[in-house]
Amino acid sequence: MALFLTADSRPARYLAQTGSQYSKVAIAGLCLLMASFAAIAEPAPAYQGVPPQAKILQSVIESAEHAASQDFETSDHDLDDALKNMDYQTYRAIRFNADSSLWRGENDYEVQFFHPGFLYQQPVTVYTVGSDNQPVRLPFQRDAFKYDATAAPLASATKENNGYAGFRVHYPIKNQQYKDEFAVFLGASYFRLVGESHVYGISARGLAIDTGLPEGEEFPHFTEFWLIEPKDGEPITVYARLESPSVSGAYKFVITPGSESAMQVESWLFAREDVNKLGVAPFTSMFLYGENSSKTPDDYRPEVHDSDGMLLHTQSGEQIWRPLTNPSQLQITSMRDTAPKGFGVLQRDTAFDNYLDSEANYHIRPGFWVTPQQGFEAGRLELVEIPTNSETHDNIVAYWVPEAPFKAGEHRYFAYTLSTVTGLGEGVIDGESEATIARVIRTRQGAAVLPGEQDNAVATRRFVVDFAVPEDMTYDPAKLEVKAGVAQGTIRQVRVFPVDGGKTLRATFLVTPQGNKATDMRIFIHQNNQRVSEVWNYVYQAK
Repeated sequence: MALFLTADSRPARYLAQTGSQYSKVAIAGLCLLMASFAAIAEPAPAYQGVPPQAKILQSVIESAEHAASQDFETSDHDLDDALKNMDYQTYRAIRFNADSSLWRGENDYEVQFFHPGFLYQQPVTVYTVGSDNQPVRLPFQRDAFKYDATAAPLASATKENNGYAGFRVHYPIKNQQYKDEFAVFLGASYFRLVGESHVYGISARGLAIDTGLPEGEEFPHFTEFWLIEPKDGEPITVYARLESPSVSGAYKFVITPGSESAMQVESWLFAREDVNKLGVAPFTSMFLYGENSSKTPDDYRPEVHDSDGMLLHTQSGEQIWRPLTNPSQLQITSMRDTAPKGFGVLQRDTAFDNYLDSEANYHIRPGFWVTPQQGFEAGRLELVEIPTNSETHDNIVAYWVPEAPFKAGEHRYFAYTLSTVTGLGEGVIDGESEATIARVIRTRQGAAVLPGEQDNAVATRRFVVDFAVPEDMTYDPAKLEVKAGVAQGTIRQVRVFPVDGGKTLRATFLVTPQGNKATDMRIFIHQNNQRVSEVWNYVYQAK
């Protein structure tokens, strides 16, 4: 766990992985990469998704392919020990000077950089690519930073070859008078994206490897970036190299800021070793407690979470909503599908009254939605929920796991769109069309009896699930039914009825777990054997 600084210098949570297990590209790979920027006598091999004129991108991919055949190596860019050993307060005292932003006064986009050191001990090399289509390496510039208070002596410890910890991209999303920060690449392969009305919350990653396995997770690391100077009115394009002990990769990000910002992501992955579990299009988020929690801390805030559920749109047309939990023990669940239409981790609850947090502003944290394009054949959407007692710890991870194993010497290509989502995601998840079925907006649980009554079955819980009814959806309350399924438990007293003037359909039932086993539940509402709601899927752990 680490922290990064937002544009207004307030601390925000961010993950970073440090240590000797992360690498720069092998020296041979670097030589190959730089040589490819010069004239090439022989035609380069074609890669899926790469147009012939994309010489730089092709060179980045060639570098990744070559590196996968070499031993994994690391580099700290000759970072001084004083920079590595600084504490959080000292790191916060180093601030980037906005006047030194890349493309300042020349472009609608501006890029600012993060100082290496503290938790960011594997810096990245950054290249810029202008209209001449020639990459130029950006050396570390100490004059671009202000070293205040305890950070003042560290300026002399920096070197031109130190590189940067990462970067953030600014663009005038809200108005032409101010350029808002909307994208950040910082730490391992993590990046964040926000739309016009959001604050940072959920993170995305380039890749997840062996998440949740007993032998421990492997964290790939972005090592190099190429920032392509955008033309007026166009998205900004970023190329990246990724390295880990098991995988070498090349990435292309085409980023469009807006009310809902979006990234077109392409990745070319090469396995140097067998990968036990490949996690594609990963998300990392936080869920401490929410409306569905059976126990909450002694806190004035009703809910504390960056995200409240995971959604999968299957190829067959099912829409499955899985509320997040903070379990008592590590919990890994998955949903299988082939060529899913989309999936994501969302923050559907956008009401300030449900959080009452005027600093963290959980009600305006975005969700992330993935629309797969290539590479998402048979596989599963996996969710990892980790017990936590602090909102400073990201304890939610989700990703797509291809069914086919990724073996040493093999390569894979993935393409997808990653979009920010506000609330239920109208216009992003549903595209141009409006929602046609009722969607889960609330999950609550409580004792199976009324207060003061004797509860002879203490393990039995009452669940109440509310579904928002779309404006154009018609239904007959007398014909509504709930289809329910359960594993390792029993469900009874299932009912469904309209509330809130018919704007909401409420399903309620009692569930009794089978001993101390986790109970997996699934319900949806239908009318005349026609499904009229999302599928609600929940795993309950009796405390």
